[in-house]
Amino acid sequence: MRLNLLILFSLTTLVLYGQDISEQKFNQEIVTQYTSTDGSILGSIHRIIMDKGRPIAFSESQAYVFKNGTWTKDFSGLTMATQQAIDGNKSEKVLSSVVYGKQLVVGTETGLYFQTNGKRRPIYPADTNYSWAPRQVSALTVDSFGDLWFGSQDGIGKLSKGVWTLFTGKQGLPYNQFTCAASGADGSVWFGTQKGVIVVRNNHFSYKSSRRWLPDDRVQDIVVDPNGNAFIATAGGIAQISPTPMTLEEKAHYFTNQVETRHNRMGFIAHSELTKQFDLTTSRLAISDNDGKYTAMYGAAQAFRYAVTGDPVAKELADRSFKACKWLSDITPEPGFPARVIIPTDWHEPVNEQYSREFNKKRQETDPQWKDIYPRFPLSKDGKYRYKCDTSSDELAGHFFFYGIYYDLVAKTVEEKMEVKAVVADMMDHLLRHGYKLVDYDGKVTRWGDFSPEYFHSVYGYDQRGLNSMMMLSFLNVAKHVTGNAKYEQESALLRNKHNYHIFALHPKEYFPSGNVVPWDNNLCLMSMYGLLRYESDPALILMYRQALETAWLHMSKQKNSFWDTIYEALAKNFGKQVDEKLFVRTDLFPENHLYAPSVVREHYKPRNHTPFILENLQKMPLDLIGYSMPNTHRLDIIKDPTPGTDSEKGWGHDGYALPLDERGHVRQDRDSFDLNLSEGDGWSEHEGTFYLLPYYMARYHHLLR
Repeated sequence: MRLNLLILFSLTTLVLYGQDISEQKFNQEIVTQYTSTDGSILGSIHRIIMDKGRPIAFSESQAYVFKNGTWTKDFSGLTMATQQAIDGNKSEKVLSSVVYGKQLVVGTETGLYFQTNGKRRPIYPADTNYSWAPRQVSALTVDSFGDLWFGSQDGIGKLSKGVWTLFTGKQGLPYNQFTCAASGADGSVWFGTQKGVIVVRNNHFSYKSSRRWLPDDRVQDIVVDPNGNAFIATAGGIAQISPTPMTLEEKAHYFTNQVETRHNRMGFIAHSELTKQFDLTTSRLAISDNDGKYTAMYGAAQAFRYAVTGDPVAKELADRSFKACKWLSDITPEPGFPARVIIPTDWHEPVNEQYSREFNKKRQETDPQWKDIYPRFPLSKDGKYRYKCDTSSDELAGHFFFYGIYYDLVAKTVEEKMEVKAVVADMMDHLLRHGYKLVDYDGKVTRWGDFSPEYFHSVYGYDQRGLNSMMMLSFLNVAKHVTGNAKYEQESALLRNKHNYHIFALHPKEYFPSGNVVPWDNNLCLMSMYGLLRYESDPALILMYRQALETAWLHMSKQKNSFWDTIYEALAKNFGKQVDEKLFVRTDLFPENHLYAPSVVREHYKPRNHTPFILENLQKMPLDLIGYSMPNTHRLDIIKDPTPGTDSEKGWGHDGYALPLDERGHVRQDRDSFDLNLSEGDGWSEHEGTFYLLPYYMARYHHLLR
């Protein structure tokens, strides 16, 4: 039996006056799957009924009753009607039927009918949008309010007090190949389809498909017990979806435990691998190209947690993350150069063989700038470890983001602060010493570590100069803030005055053409924006950087990503506070264009995001962070991205926003939410709970969840 824990967000979450939102309950859905793999169910389940509150499931050769949390073959105590139903089958001509009021309603291949004394009278549903003669009416049910629902190839219809409401993809219906329907005591309606389950609450649709939710996407029957537990019969077994109250803080403790149990490797945080598909008991620690960044993000989450709660455990975890990130710099022979990864020499993978000279040469045929360096995992000086070189801008973004936060919120003693100052100065001085470049042990710049003016003016670096210029200015601001050394402000002024880095930064990320756009640049952009704006004191530069933030936000604002939403709103709200403090009421700001400053203040005084999406995303993030394949291109409720040159598998809902997090195959907060088919490992990996913890505690720190 495999247990998946999932989150269902309810827009009707009770807001208790005076209670912190982190302690308010919302409905979590616990998914338990029973399949032939664990031996609890044999074969395809084609029918499921309810008897005295107990589900009875039928395969082609066997019936099962659900008792005390398990499926058995003990049928004692069943009603006579259920005993008779064990051998019963649906009529070939009637696809679905239900009693509505005192009338029998039947659905067939040819229509929807009232049936009395064997005679059928056709029903033609119509509302202000549609008028149907429905076909293939395979799903019928009456909800707990007494409303009639049907599912057909035309769509879904609801009859309430004599008035029809009809739903297609434009009204949010995800799919229309129905197989069955059932209703819950809370007014919910559950539709089974040939590709997953559709749940309707208050005329709002949610979609459950893939192994995240079901043993098999072909749903053959559904029942819902009085407690709201849904039992879903599929071709691959049974899924039980059960609502359970949970708070955001309880969820945070769950994810902290998940990270510490399965994702902590010598203090470094990364995803884990599963040696058996979908089976968490086979979890094995893994490495990523960006262990430093992901460890820094976890450390930042614990730093914000410590600032909000004062929990000494949070400080211990933040301290450990800091030491791990610092170790990445200490282990390399080049001062201030942070490695990507550190592993013991007995690591189970042949890491250097994977990046042989032959591999590098082959890679350079399609990527001429690929770095030909060997070994890519050199030995540490003491011979006990290997570290991965060719470090990228991703790592630097994570380090500088974390170090500023750790310095401000966690480091309290003189010794702690001196440690942060030392590592920040080492990293920044390395970049300055090498002309704003990350330089490896071979004396050459890394593949993605060039922040130099000459690179930005080349044919290779022009498209990166906006993001990388902004990042370098951010690193210098963090270094200035943490160390107090004026030389970093002088370097920043040089880059602005001589090389126009602040002008380049007005376009802080690429968003067209699609070939230049990668979703993790959103992370690098906003994480660097955080240090850039928080540690800037020049009013003119703050105005420019606020405009840059808004430019970047245009491409991210519809993606329903709680981390990005949190950083953006925290920075935008702080800008509004600075406006209120009259920071920009000066006549010497941009004297060549006196309209610029007031226009930025007017246009960007308030954040332009939808704050409730932070809470929605946090609540919808599954507790099950296995990476699933969850195709969505077949859905009726999406709009394909029409941008020229864009992949046809990109799209969003009819409301203009990305699909909900628990309906996408990717749960990491550094992915493209518009990618309809992206898979995070197809059941062979589990991802770390940092992607909940960081936005949650950061949002609490910035008072964005009240």
